[in-house]
Amino acid sequence: MPQLFLGVDGGGTKCRMRLADENLGTLAELVVNSPVNLQLRDGEAAYETILDAIPKVFERAGMDVAEAKNTYACFGMAGARLQSARLAFGARDFPFASLEVLDDVDIARAGAHEGEDGAVLIIGTGSAGFGMVKGKKLQVGGWGFLIGDAMSGAILGRELLRKSVMAHEGMTQSTPLTKAVMARFDNDPGKMMAWSFDNPDAMADALHEGGGGLAGDHGFSRHARPTDYGRFVPLVFEHLELGDAVAKELLEFELEAIDTYISWFTARGTKALALVGGLGQRLHPLIKEKYGDIIVEPKAGPLHGALILARMAFNDA
Repeated sequence: MPQLFLGVDGGGTKCRMRLADENLGTLAELVVNSPVNLQLRDGEAAYETILDAIPKVFERAGMDVAEAKNTYACFGMAGARLQSARLAFGARDFPFASLEVLDDVDIARAGAHEGEDGAVLIIGTGSAGFGMVKGKKLQVGGWGFLIGDAMSGAILGRELLRKSVMAHEGMTQSTPLTKAVMARFDNDPGKMMAWSFDNPDAMADALHEGGGGLAGDHGFSRHARPTDYGRFVPLVFEHLELGDAVAKELLEFELEAIDTYISWFTARGTKALALVGGLGQRLHPLIKEKYGDIIVEPKAGPLHGALILARMAFNDA
């Protein structure tokens, strides 16, 4: 029977799945616009989404889903930094010959360096770093919005809102950027506070995930989520081009956080470091200019990294 490999890149907003042959050539690919963070409903949302996608990707490849028994799979999942969540999800019933569940930063690193030594910084809505130096794993960050994610768009967006409120109250100088933010809340800090605690988008998604009929103890948070704060980041870059003083402060705030991570990796012998994630790619020219040749372009994406790791598991079996 042909040897097959399946990779999953499971993120906080969507899930990508790719089925590949023994040479990692793509047979079929599927994208599902559904969050599959393992922290959502204890992994149940991710499980439902992936189980539904598996037969579809085999069908797209013109194959029977029974071929899953000859398939080595690797999932890179948001929320898998927590070991208990990672192990619990891997213990669920899947149809594969073998399955490895990893943090999404693992597959990003494998793809960026095609399995070779090197590190990766994920700088998107969340942030984390993962590297490999002479067979030794190096991992830092990835602890989530509440206690980590120092480089993330979510933290940058939250810092923008904080500065905007302070400027509105006259504690610091207002700029076009802070005024633009406050205008989105009708220049009312109370409305911003209500948005942060009782976020309409968060509740709408919770209703969708719960089938539209949530009880009072549904367990979904109504607070603004990392992605809600991250939506304000484009305003920073728009106003940077206009020379806005607060936008410049926020850029320095972001670059200082990134510098801490890069210094951590270089102190441990990392020779190549790739940036992935929307914010990371946006800042790539600035970071490349500062750090030089250690900053490299990713050779491939996270989904290909998942396939590389699935094949490694097969070769080690």
